[in-house]
Amino acid sequence: MTPKNRAKLSDRVATAAGAALAAQNHVAPLDVLVGIGWLDPGAVKRWRLGQTGDIESLVQVEPRRVSEALQLFQAWAAARGLVASETDYLARSTERQALRFSQSGDPAAERLYCTHWVSPALSEAKRERLAQKASAAPELVVVVPLNDAWTCHRCGETGDLLMMENAGPACLRCVGLDDLEFLPTGEALVTRRAKAGSARHAVVVRFSRARRRYERQGLLVESQVLARVRRELGD
Repeated sequence: MTPKNRAKLSDRVATAAGAALAAQNHVAPLDVLVGIGWLDPGAVKRWRLGQTGDIESLVQVEPRRVSEALQLFQAWAAARGLVASETDYLARSTERQALRFSQSGDPAAERLYCTHWVSPALSEAKRERLAQKASAAPELVVVVPLNDAWTCHRCGETGDLLMMENAGPACLRCVGLDDLEFLPTGEALVTRRAKAGSARHAVVVRFSRARRRYERQGLLVESQVLARVRRELGD
């Protein structure tokens, strides 16, 4: 890379990293790659769902240019005294498998990608809470199908709800969520307490053709927890 091109890339990296830091008090390599236009947010979403192998195969430039951008990002973060914090990335699946960033799986490369840089202006307690939030496994998402003519790719059965997996839709029995109880939206206090008390829960969404987006319908929560919450609230 010529000095002129390196300077241009440095400016792009700084702009993307600065915007992410200002918005959320921390910045990660993925924020930078998305911010400079090398990584599609939709691809990141599929990766978080465990539907792709690694991030590097999704980046729209050569690996050497990614390496250059990440080196510039590290230098930018160090120059501003940002605090490094390693973050776990888990798939949004019932297996909660660890996600892979690099094609090689090299531990040093994985650490480079999973290191977040946090504002030094935050207190240690706030940095700890931020790290815990960033490392938390994403919520499971269950879909209300628009078409009844779907079948589970595992067992061939169907149902009122499904979860998308790499191989296709799966029924709740096959993903181990069929014992959960549906709690519709509209009961904010019950929802908050039932979600907090359930070791397992999943967000239920349905696609709105009119708004062209998925909209939240409620939660799947543990039945015994929901019953206990309703008793405590006198429902």
